[in-house]
Amino acid sequence: MGGAVVDDGPPGVKAPDGGWGWAVLAGCFVITGFSYAFPKAVSVFFKELIREFDVGYSDTAWISSILLAMLYGTGPLCSVLVNRFGCRPVMMVGGLLASLGMILASFATSIIHIYLCTGVITGLGLALNFQPSLIMLNRYFNLKRPLANGLAAAGSPVALCCLSPLGQVLQYHYGWRGGFLILGGILLNCCACGALMRPLIAKKAQGLDESAPPAATEERPKKKLLDFSVFKDRGFVIYTTAASIMVLGLFVPPVFVVSYAKTLGYEDTKSALLLTILGFVDMFARPLSGLIAGMKCVRPKSVYLFGFAIIFNGCTDLIGSQATDYSGLVVFCIFFGISYGMVGALQFEVLMAIVGTEKFSSALGLVLLMEAIAVLLGPPGAGRLLDATHQYMHIFLLAGCEVTLSAFVITLGNFFCIRKKREDPEVNMEMAVTASEMERLNRADEGQEADKGEMPGGKENGTVDAVMPGEVVMMKEKGEEGGDENKML
Repeated sequence: MGGAVVDDGPPGVKAPDGGWGWAVLAGCFVITGFSYAFPKAVSVFFKELIREFDVGYSDTAWISSILLAMLYGTGPLCSVLVNRFGCRPVMMVGGLLASLGMILASFATSIIHIYLCTGVITGLGLALNFQPSLIMLNRYFNLKRPLANGLAAAGSPVALCCLSPLGQVLQYHYGWRGGFLILGGILLNCCACGALMRPLIAKKAQGLDESAPPAATEERPKKKLLDFSVFKDRGFVIYTTAASIMVLGLFVPPVFVVSYAKTLGYEDTKSALLLTILGFVDMFARPLSGLIAGMKCVRPKSVYLFGFAIIFNGCTDLIGSQATDYSGLVVFCIFFGISYGMVGALQFEVLMAIVGTEKFSSALGLVLLMEAIAVLLGPPGAGRLLDATHQYMHIFLLAGCEVTLSAFVITLGNFFCIRKKREDPEVNMEMAVTASEMERLNRADEGQEADKGEMPGGKENGTVDAVMPGEVVMMKEKGEEGGDENKML
């Protein structure tokens, strides 16, 4: 319980926007890469698993599906554990589980054992790393948060470019059992990344009167393990709805583009090159998108940039469905990589801006749970459509329509929501200042007359300044104008 209190940060702690935050960013980069790339990387072992256990391709495909379902569907569980024990211990236990699952899978005697070990245990371990790493990144960065999110999201294409060739090498030299065993050892690096997640600690104020009443040491209200009050926020409801619709079609093109090229008569290696092109473009699109989203003129409206990225992705799917040769698919992969990278870099930045730091852990878990349902329905639904029509054009059109619809939901929903809230000054105040910040305002006003000491300056690794009363008052004045850039909805 103590870990959760420290990890959540004491009242008045500012994000350092640097220092030890860069180490946290490096850990988040690695974790994001493992979480998103690992379900795709294990697919290189599918042919040997089919031969070993005498099963079909659809049976082995369930391994990646279960991994993704655990990554998304255990979101609320991760939120509860983070709020109860803190990010660092949860991540280190998750790293052990991820490694243990792959090691046990190397001794499997049936495909069911692979489902349980690689799918459930490793999937749960990756989930326990992915969500806490994003939470810690949110706590360490504020002004530079869009750039930090973009850099962390770039871990996915980088890891995919590394893990897939590595899996092929391991399979060639050691077989699938040896490959699983070595990958299990590599996943122990998640524990090292978890150790980097140092909780933020505020420096103690110097020059305070020791005889002053202990008002500043008043106990903080107990944090909810899973805060469902986020559903009262219209912005969060709009975001969750749009994200769920988007995920129905977002992952469909990368799954089927290689098969699409093969049906056009191109060889396997040339078809697989399309995913390499997509990943290479995606690798650079994510940090660049984060850099653009962090600009002063763009950040207050980053939700609309996110909407543009989604509609860009949807239109790319619609136009790409008309490709009839390899050059057309290459152009499609280039533009899809750009739009896919923009969406990946902005999705969690926008969620952080909507709900704030205090409720982000619960909001992220609930959003991932809703997306888990869409992840399980999207690609299989597209596969059934392909079986019925035998034309890839139709599944690309379906994916494009789903993604484009989500863009209209989040853009129009936020436009009318923001305009309605601007008419209510009390709501504008809620937009600018969270409940915990309001509590700090009251405490600052009470202790301002009795306490004339100055707060120490500077920031070090894992240690940041406390917010001074004047700074909080400035936030309050800004909130009255409805101009806080971190709360757009």
